Amino acid sequence: MNDAVDVFLSQWARERPDLDVSSMGVVGRMGRATPLLWRGVERFLAEEGLERWEFDVLATLRRSGEPYSLTPKELVAMTMVGGAAMTNRVDRLVARGLVTREVDPTNRRRTLVTLAPEGRELVDRVVDGHVANQERLLEALDEEERDQLAGLLRKLLVSLGDTLE
Repeated sequence: MNDAVDVFLSQWARERPDLDVSSMGVVGRMGRATPLLWRGVERFLAEEGLERWEFDVLATLRRSGEPYSLTPKELVAMTMVGGAAMTNRVDRLVARGLVTREVDPTNRRRTLVTLAPEGRELVDRVVDGHVANQERLLEALDEEERDQLAGLLRKLLVSLGDTLE
């Protein structure tokens, strides 16, 4: 079975047989798969009353471990959004009672964003369904294929500089 990218590649092969467009196949498929996967994630999260960015911030705080606190700078690094966007996101989560923002008692020049009990309860409740939803989105791939794809994507991301180290 062919996908849409196969059509594009065959058109290029017909029009420019001298050009190796195999990289277009990889980048094009990643570009087409990403919004389809995000749409499936967003649909599930909307059923839970969350936007994707809300879950992202809450889950980042939750997986950071006790006391579920990070600086805004650390949140920016782990979520790949700008500082101004993170400020807006934290403001909105504070307004919903899902996180708190306080001065760090060990360094008064820093602010800490902390997962509130309501936020922890919400993310703990939603994460099981989120993982099950992602399993459903990837059901066309068996475990070996998922591992292979994850390894290849990791290698690509590291080569493009996407590390937290």
